[in-house]
Amino acid sequence: MKPLRIVGANLILPDRIATDWAIRIEDGKIFSISKEEENCSDIPTIDAGGKYLSPGFIDLHVHGAAGADFMDGTEDAVRTACAEHLKHGTTTIFPTTATGRQDQILAMLEACQVVAREKEGPSIPGIHLYGPFFAADKVGCHSLEGRRSPTWEEFESYFESGFVKIATCAAELPGAREFYQAAAKAGCLITCGHSNSSWPEMQAAFDAGMRHVDHYWCAMSSVPSLRQRFGTPMQASMTEFVLMNEAMSTEVIADGFHLSPELLEFAYKMIGPSRLCLVTDCNRAMGMPSGEYRFGNVQDGSWFKSDGHVGWAPDGGSLASSIVGMDHMVQTMKRLTSASIPEVIRMASLTPAERVGIADRKGSLEVGKDADLLVLSSDLEVEQVIVGGRRLPKHGA
Repeated sequence: MKPLRIVGANLILPDRIATDWAIRIEDGKIFSISKEEENCSDIPTIDAGGKYLSPGFIDLHVHGAAGADFMDGTEDAVRTACAEHLKHGTTTIFPTTATGRQDQILAMLEACQVVAREKEGPSIPGIHLYGPFFAADKVGCHSLEGRRSPTWEEFESYFESGFVKIATCAAELPGAREFYQAAAKAGCLITCGHSNSSWPEMQAAFDAGMRHVDHYWCAMSSVPSLRQRFGTPMQASMTEFVLMNEAMSTEVIADGFHLSPELLEFAYKMIGPSRLCLVTDCNRAMGMPSGEYRFGNVQDGSWFKSDGHVGWAPDGGSLASSIVGMDHMVQTMKRLTSASIPEVIRMASLTPAERVGIADRKGSLEVGKDADLLVLSSDLEVEQVIVGGRRLPKHGA
């Protein structure tokens, strides 16, 4: 792989913006970061012209794009969805399961492993085992028929691959503790999602290794939902557990349709950029015309409708995942909250990298890390994508 230089860049670091720096890339890694203008006329050079240089985005929770869902279980579906997200700045992706049959999840896992070895698109360090272990009353837009409680025989078939890096289970389900323990042994970021769990159930999950909650405020317990479950006295929910416990992290879908500006600001201020991740939770309707699509497997996943802005469940009142990329999440979070540019970029890069244990090689602009880089405009639009030191054609960005 040929070396590459980027000059005249304003580097977005985790805590500040450093103006007018140069980065040299060799063998797919950041080789040097300097203010000096070396005499390197023989090295291909990108002149950023004072634009931002950002670490590539990392998406922990993403279901598909461009007409493909990872649960389709084919290599072509994985390639298609990954290629679309790469255009929008996601250089590291964790394909995410939905509810469905065990054989469908195994096919998805295998297809993702094959594509990961090709190293042509975004990096795929592993998958997010998200469905099928959801609470029946919090299944959301996922297929209710495809959800179930965890059993050792099933989840061990996923963990034995060594390719599950994020693992979700509703804390109140029978078998949840055994699931969390197996996920901890497999080295996963362990999450609770699509759950109506109480504080004691969250504490038991925490004691078993759970450290993250999926899409804050979406398909999760609240004080009112727990009153319906337990009566009085009213119970503390997942929301309060995350706010009170500094070891917990969570994520928001900042597409402008799932959460109001006030909620995004609340999450930023109360949870903070070192514990809050941006995710897309994107489905197959990203980059596609408005219309009806399957969420999950193309043959038997649940139906949802895209209106060109967001997905809607068949009841017309429930949201069904986003249909935009991480660049949109970054731009919306910056526009609708008081978070600084370094903080917003951190939530889309270093914070997720830290949570899944890959911050030694991804998530920030540091010598020795993978050269996953983005040239961004002043409005944080993606103008150039570099993944593993490979420069994508500009029209692909």
